[in-house]
Amino acid sequence: MSFWIFLILSLNILCDAQMQEHYLISMVDESESFETFFQDGRMIMKKYKPTWESLDSRPLPQWYDDAKFGIFIHWGVFSVPSFGSEWFWNNWKDEKDIKYHDFMEKNYPPNFTYQEFAKDFTAEFFNATQWSELFEASGAKYVVLTSKHHEGYTLWPSKYSFSWNSVDVGPHRNLIGELANAIRKETNLKFGLYHSLYEWYNPLYLHDKENNFTTDIFATQKTIPELHELIDLFKPEVIWSDGDWEPTDSYWKSKEFLAWLYNDSPIKDTVVVNDRWGMNIPCNHGDFYTCTDRYNPGVLQAHKWENCMTIDRKSWGYRRNAVLNDYLTLKELVKELIVSVSCGGNLLMNVGPTKDGIIAPIFEERLRGMGKWLALNGEAIYNSKPWSTQNDTLNGDVWYTQSKNRQKLYANVLSWPIDNILQLGSIMLSHNYKVFLLGHDEELVWKQESNSVKISLPANHHRGQPAWVLRINFSQ
Repeated sequence: MSFWIFLILSLNILCDAQMQEHYLISMVDESESFETFFQDGRMIMKKYKPTWESLDSRPLPQWYDDAKFGIFIHWGVFSVPSFGSEWFWNNWKDEKDIKYHDFMEKNYPPNFTYQEFAKDFTAEFFNATQWSELFEASGAKYVVLTSKHHEGYTLWPSKYSFSWNSVDVGPHRNLIGELANAIRKETNLKFGLYHSLYEWYNPLYLHDKENNFTTDIFATQKTIPELHELIDLFKPEVIWSDGDWEPTDSYWKSKEFLAWLYNDSPIKDTVVVNDRWGMNIPCNHGDFYTCTDRYNPGVLQAHKWENCMTIDRKSWGYRRNAVLNDYLTLKELVKELIVSVSCGGNLLMNVGPTKDGIIAPIFEERLRGMGKWLALNGEAIYNSKPWSTQNDTLNGDVWYTQSKNRQKLYANVLSWPIDNILQLGSIMLSHNYKVFLLGHDEELVWKQESNSVKISLPANHHRGQPAWVLRINFSQ
């Protein structure tokens, strides 16, 4: 049975030097979700339509599934007060928590406005090359920077954000441009951008909101032109959308924008987008799902997903008053990575730089710790696939991944057994299988019993690591 309905939309007869004829044929699939163009028997393009059915049919670019680990960066005017969270302005203005009112009353003069913080967003210590080196050392494969958070301040000289951008006020620098150039020049990491669709107090948005979004001035004159500008200038390979939840995707013109992105943009072949494109869209549409912040379902998902989380348990932006216990430990961070990847996800780990462009030492320590662990154990993470079982049936501290060719199984061990004997219930080993501990040269001794396998671990490798990885070779 054919999967195509052939419809010849146009037949162009061209003549080359040999006077040969060339035929351009358009083919529409049965669901009419996309259109494919062939010339001389070769597929030359695939056109997606502005419908979720069509957009969802686009294959996920392979680089993203292989990468597994990225770095998120929340940086903006909110980094100046660096108190509470990156939602400082909204929490203060809407008086959602009295601590913000008290903070301002104690530290700033009466009638002080949020916009006045911008002059102190100086970024004088920001060194894009140093940041790039740190991100590469973390073992991450992609980076996502906040181009604009809900406050509306842009980290590039946007012509749609006059006097509220990093060139006109604050550091007087194109921060996105500097980091994008350094990432691409100094590393092999992919560069991506976060972008908030809405802005808390933009008059155009508030006008549309008052009209119950029957008008779309903000979406058509601010949001969509701004996204096009970002893509034209910086060509990000991740577009991480947010701030979508009040209106529908129709208000945001999300489907139309994504159809252009996939069909005609300069990044159409490699770009990936998340799922935050309007009310009720998260966890339903997008190249990868984020669903909610810190989403980590702990079970295998049918669709590619990402666990976006932050090292500071309480904030995405930098907080001056954070205490040590507010930061996740390296062991906790490695566990987030292992569980996410085992269940088919990626991990996007956030840091919040200071207003002057410093990534605080505690963030640096965590990132370099991740890199050190991945340097030894990365084969269980990068380019891996979920196995048939994610969490071992006997040992809840063991999570599985496998190699793409299915010839190697990895048991990611979060806690070392007291007696140095690891007991696993989800695998059955044959006599010709070989078991290794990554970082240990010798083959491990194991014994298959009726309902489990017992593996003897080398005691001298229990040295306080955040996790360990066993590799089981299935091939001869």
